[in-house]
Amino acid sequence: MPPQVEKDSIKAAVLGFGLAGRVFHAPFISAVPGLQLSSIMQRKGDEASKAYPDATILRSVDEVLASDAQLVVVGTPNETHFDLAMRCLEAGKHVVVDKPLAATSAEAATMAKLAAEKKLILAPFHNRRWDGDFLTVRALLLQGALGRLTTFESHFDRFRPIPRTGTWKEAAHPSNGMLFDLGPHLVDQVLCLFGVPQAITASVRTDRDNSEIEDAFDITLHYPRMLAICRATMIAADPGPRFHLHGTKGSFRKYGLDPQEPALVAGAKVPRLGSNGKPEPGDDWLGESSTRWGKIFIAPDPEKPTELTTYEVETELGDYRGFYLNVRDAIRGTGKLAVTPTDGYQVIRLLELARESSETGRTIPVVFEPLD
Repeated sequence: MPPQVEKDSIKAAVLGFGLAGRVFHAPFISAVPGLQLSSIMQRKGDEASKAYPDATILRSVDEVLASDAQLVVVGTPNETHFDLAMRCLEAGKHVVVDKPLAATSAEAATMAKLAAEKKLILAPFHNRRWDGDFLTVRALLLQGALGRLTTFESHFDRFRPIPRTGTWKEAAHPSNGMLFDLGPHLVDQVLCLFGVPQAITASVRTDRDNSEIEDAFDITLHYPRMLAICRATMIAADPGPRFHLHGTKGSFRKYGLDPQEPALVAGAKVPRLGSNGKPEPGDDWLGESSTRWGKIFIAPDPEKPTELTTYEVETELGDYRGFYLNVRDAIRGTGKLAVTPTDGYQVIRLLELARESSETGRTIPVVFEPLD
C-alpha cells in the first residue's frame, strides 16, 4: 500500500540509488508526512522502481531539474556534490547534500552564499546527530553526569585490510577516503556538542597496503581544559569504543554503532510517522539491544576513587526521520534548520586543517572565515 500523500506535500527527488539514496534518504523521506518521494534518478537499472513503484524514475540530472520536485537530495559520489548542488540551487530547488557537503571549504562557502541569495534551504546530511548513542551522550553531558568533562573520544573503526575494487570510494580523490567519509560525522558531532575548538592536531594517513585513499585518521580538537578526539581506521579487527568519555566524577564507555544503518541494509522498513510528526503507537524504530548499552563508572565519594559504582545507561532511540522532519519544517518556514550550511562549511574547513596539521606536524589554531 503506497504511503498517504498529504495535501501540499513537498515533492522530493533523490539523485542516485546507491547506498546513500537506497539506505539513508529514500526510506526516511518516505516515512515523513509532508514529504513525498516523487522521483529518483537512477541512470540505469530498475532497483529504484522495484523498491518505490510510486516514484517516477528519471535517468538524468536534467530531467530532475526540469521536474516539479521542490527538494533535491544529492546522494551521488563525493566529487560530484558541488556541481550538482549548485545546479539544483540555480534551478530554484531546496537541496540536501550527503556528506561531505563539498570537496573544499571554498566550494562549501560558494554553495552557502548561493543558497542564501536565493533564499533556499541547503542542508548538509549530518544524520549522525540523530544516532541513539550520540543522543545518549548529549543527554549525559546535559545532566552533568560525569562532572567536568576532560576527554571526549569518538571512534568509527572498521576492519577492511584489503582495498575494494570497482568502487569510487576507494579511488584517489581529495573528497574520498576515510577523512571525508567518516570524518564529517565525527567532527560534526563534536562541533554540535562543544562548538568551535581553539586548535587542531591531526594524523591523517594511509595504513593499508596498496591503498589509494586516506584510510585512517586521529584528530584532536583542543578546547579549554578538554580534548575531543576523533578516530577512524580500516585496520581494527577489534574495534575501540564508539564513545569513551572521562570527567571529574567518572567515565562513560559505549561500544557498537547505531543500529539504523545495518537494519536497513538487512531489509528493515522504516515506519511512517503519524500526521503530527510523532511515532504511531507500536512504532518501535529503532531500539538498541540492552547488550549494547553503554556503562557509566562513577566514584560516589571522590576521596575514595577506587570504590566505583558501575551501571548501564539505556541507549536513547536513534531516528533519522528527525533530520527530514526538520528539513520539511525549515522549507515550510515553521522551524529553524538544524544542520546549516555554516555547519557544513566548518566541518570541511576542519578536515582541511586536519590534513595541514598532519602534513606539517603542527598544532594549528582554528579560525573560520565568515560566510556572509
